Amino acid sequence: MVLGKGDSMKTFDVAVIGLGAMGSAALFNLARQGRRVVGIEQFEPAHDKGSSHGESRIIRLSYFEHPSYVPLVRRALEKWRELEELSGQTILTVTGVLEAGYPGASIVSGSLEASRQHDLTHEVLSAADITRRFPGFRVPSNWTGLFQPEGGFLRPELAIREFMRQAENHGAETRLSTRVLAIEPFGAGIRVRTEAEVIEVGSVVIAAGAWIGDFAPELKPHLKITRQVLGWFSPLDRSLFTPDRCPVFLLESEDDACYGFPDFAGTGVKMASHREGLALPAAEALVQDGNSADEAQIRRMLKLAMPDANGPLRQMRTCMYTRTPDEDFVIDLSPADPRVVLASPCSGHGFKFASVIGEVLADLALGKASRSDISRFQISRFGAQSSRGTTHKKQEATP
Repeated sequence: MVLGKGDSMKTFDVAVIGLGAMGSAALFNLARQGRRVVGIEQFEPAHDKGSSHGESRIIRLSYFEHPSYVPLVRRALEKWRELEELSGQTILTVTGVLEAGYPGASIVSGSLEASRQHDLTHEVLSAADITRRFPGFRVPSNWTGLFQPEGGFLRPELAIREFMRQAENHGAETRLSTRVLAIEPFGAGIRVRTEAEVIEVGSVVIAAGAWIGDFAPELKPHLKITRQVLGWFSPLDRSLFTPDRCPVFLLESEDDACYGFPDFAGTGVKMASHREGLALPAAEALVQDGNSADEAQIRRMLKLAMPDANGPLRQMRTCMYTRTPDEDFVIDLSPADPRVVLASPCSGHGFKFASVIGEVLADLALGKASRSDISRFQISRFGAQSSRGTTHKKQEATP
């Protein structure tokens, strides 16, 4: 590569592209180890154009997706407490997690299996038990539930800002409102070309969320971006939905699965459908366009299981899920160049892991073995197409 007129060159050990949940955590973990690291973000921190905004995110140990996630979320819980201690901020609130659904609901059966395999404290509840214990819930009489007391919710925007603040306190540099045009491996390292400069590094972490396919064409064919809508509702009786009386919840009916949060900030009970939303052609297509159909979908579950929360709509927000075919993550070295780390299209359930994934990504970027088991997240599971070489250039860019 030949530098153009006006280009400048600066060197670092590692560049992190994307400073959402995973990228900001990786930046912090690298800087804390004394590495020269730069983080590059095309928007401002904790923006509302991706997958890490909206006031709250669930953390739960009874993991219905697969029991193998439980050790990872246990480590994440430790790392969230560590960030709280360093920052002096309350990022994690423990409310317990209630999962309830119709007979045979996968949310309940999967979480029960994970709880039993990993000896998690849990209670199996009937519909009547749920209402007695948590009077804001009036689920159908044939439903059952599982309560796991260790879970709760995280504050995503605050967490991202604190990861970045702690990283900068340890010497990390950031480039905000800055687009990456190309990632160009060469013999001695990797050059990251932005609109303003060329940065030379030993390795790169690509944690660009729904934009990751722009830099990893070997991964892009396996990803689907979907629009997901969050709604906040004024409860008819707020006293039933404060964090001391209402846990974080996941509810599964025969035709939908929703998750939600107590009214902890006076902004209302938050609920969203976890089922696959409208497919987006690209990440840039996301807009804040929640509508009456989105509201009606969420209200169906409120009417069915939480009628006292089914009050006036306060607001709606949209976000994105970047989904893999099996809805597991991708955390791996690029098959085209092991100095490029690909970080976590999370299929809509990843934020809770950001604290530990940041640790994992730092290890991989520094050529170390991960301290956590990430074998489930290898890109090779997608087959031969995922092993093709790549130039790691943003598709619309001209280098």
